[in-house]
Amino acid sequence: MGDHKEQQPVRVGAAVRRRRRALELTLAAVAERSGLSVPFLSQVENDRARPSRTSLEKLADALRTTAVELLAAADPAASVDVVRAEPVAEGDFGPRTRSLVRGHHQLHASEFTGDHDAGREFQHRNDELMYVADGAVEIEAEGRAYRLGRGDTLYLTGGIRHRWRATVPDTRVIVVAVAEHIEAVKDRSR
Repeated sequence: MGDHKEQQPVRVGAAVRRRRRALELTLAAVAERSGLSVPFLSQVENDRARPSRTSLEKLADALRTTAVELLAAADPAASVDVVRAEPVAEGDFGPRTRSLVRGHHQLHASEFTGDHDAGREFQHRNDELMYVADGAVEIEAEGRAYRLGRGDTLYLTGGIRHRWRATVPDTRVIVVAVAEHIEAVKDRSR
């Protein structure tokens, strides 16, 4: 059993859909531009069909991009990745941040240990969950203060401005969020 990531075929469906929506095109418009059928394009977007290299190039041209760009933005079909705990040097009590998910995925997770810049305000496009693994924090969101202790969670919907600070030494907070590159919620500025 290794800690390596298995190489799997990529799923271009989500990348194709994101690009099409960014250009505000319908499946019918992409079908017309590419010469591919609407049912086939729907199957590609839903990862029920894998386009050939020729079809992928036609699709990329219709979306004003390249096949390489679509593949780079694609999601792996399946992956297993282990992120091992990092050793902490003796006497190192400074704040630390580490990513718990490597790569370009739909989910982002980070672990924050120690104090945190309480003056820094965050506003993420998508939803986020904060879990206090150890210690305690105070979170300010929507004009209210929330005190969380070990085992408590706070859920924030996308677009909520917030800031937080550790109130106990050696506090450890896990933050899990939908990645910024995912269109999980409509842009509220529109």
